[in-house]
Order: sequence, then C-alpha cells, then structure tokens
Amino acid sequence: MNDAPAANHKTRLRLADTADPTSLSSRFRQKRDLRLRELIGGIAGGGKPLRILDVGGSVEYWRRVGLDFLRDVDARVVVMNVTAFELKAEGADATLFEAVVGDACDLSAYPDGGFDLVHSNSVIEHVGNWSRMKQFASETRRVGRSYYVQTPYYWFPIEPHFYRAPMIHWMPRPLAARVMTTFPVTYSGKAKSLDAAFGVLDGTQLIDRRQFRLLFPDAQHVSERVLGLTKSQIAIRRA
Repeated sequence: MNDAPAANHKTRLRLADTADPTSLSSRFRQKRDLRLRELIGGIAGGGKPLRILDVGGSVEYWRRVGLDFLRDVDARVVVMNVTAFELKAEGADATLFEAVVGDACDLSAYPDGGFDLVHSNSVIEHVGNWSRMKQFASETRRVGRSYYVQTPYYWFPIEPHFYRAPMIHWMPRPLAARVMTTFPVTYSGKAKSLDAAFGVLDGTQLIDRRQFRLLFPDAQHVSERVLGLTKSQIAIRRA
C-alpha cells in the first residue's frame, strides 16, 4: 500500500497548522506578532488608552499577541466583523475588547484619526472587487493614525485560504471552477456544484505588489518570504 499521498497531506496540514508552534504558518505568525507588538509599543503612551480597531479580527488572535501586553500598553481593542456570529469570544475581557458588527469599507461611524491603530490580517482580499478594496484602504487610512494591513501575495503559488493544490487561483475562472467540481482541490473537498465553485472563487481576490502599494501609498511595505518567494505582504504606517 502506498502511504505517500496520506503522508503528503499530513505534511501540508502540519505546515498550515497554527496549533503547532513549529509549523511554517506558526513561525510566520510569531514574526508578525513580534512586529505588531513593536509597532503598538512604539505608538503607545501619552497618558490615555491606546485605541485599536481590528477589522475582520478575533479575540483569539489578540490572545496570541498577548493580553498582558495589551494591558501593559493600556490598549482597548474594537473587534469588527460583518456578522454577529463571527464575534463569538468566550471569556473575552470586557475591559480590553469591544465587539461590533460593521463593514470595514464604510467606517463613517468613526471620525478621522479616531483610532491610534487600525489592524487587519488577511481581510482586504475578502472584501470584494477592486472598488471595495479601494474603499477599505481609504477608510483604513482615514480613521487610523497608524495602520497594519497584511494580505497574502497573488504571485505565491499556493493560495492559503481554500486550495490544497497549487496555482488554482492563477487559472481562468471557468477552468478553476471546472477543476474544483472535478477534483478535491479545496480543503473542504470537491465543490458540490458549479455555483458553489464560483462562490469560493468570489470569496477571495488576491492582490499583487503594485496593487498593494497603490492602495497604501504612505506605508512601509514588508514582504514575508519562503525560499526566496514572497508569500504575503504587510503595509505599515506609523503615526
């Protein structure tokens, strides 16, 4: 019996397993957490709480960054998601977190510079078409005196959200949809219908370096690399 396919599948899962501190995904997240703590530490202070807006985020994410660290810098984190279901946070500290339902492309409820930091991790690629991405970026830059925006890189051969096979996101949409209904190339298996396949394709629109710089022209841009290839990109503006 050939165990190679099963072994390869386990290897892929291990590389993406955030519960495994030695996995590739976990090592990237540890580096991001360090960079984020350095950013927050640099803008904290001034005798008032540090206001952070986390769009599309979770309390669990900030537990990894460090709740004691947030208390030390006197931070208050507003966690925004598009549905109440996504805001579940068992045991969340109400002195640290506020959960709100909202659209990151329309932050009109908040004034210019209303937050010391706007944070998003793998969100902009899910907001929709290019027009929506521009709205997301404009609102992030408007309400945040500083911001931290991370997104996967289009030209990395593996799309991290849905596909277990490489280069699916580079295919023409009709071909990608046909592949998804024929083979179990997504983490959830084979798409049940063509309609479901196009729904997956619409769910993520990865962007390249030029697009990212156009959206965030006033940021420092950082590339995260694997074997010399850019895996993801981060835009950081410090107040």
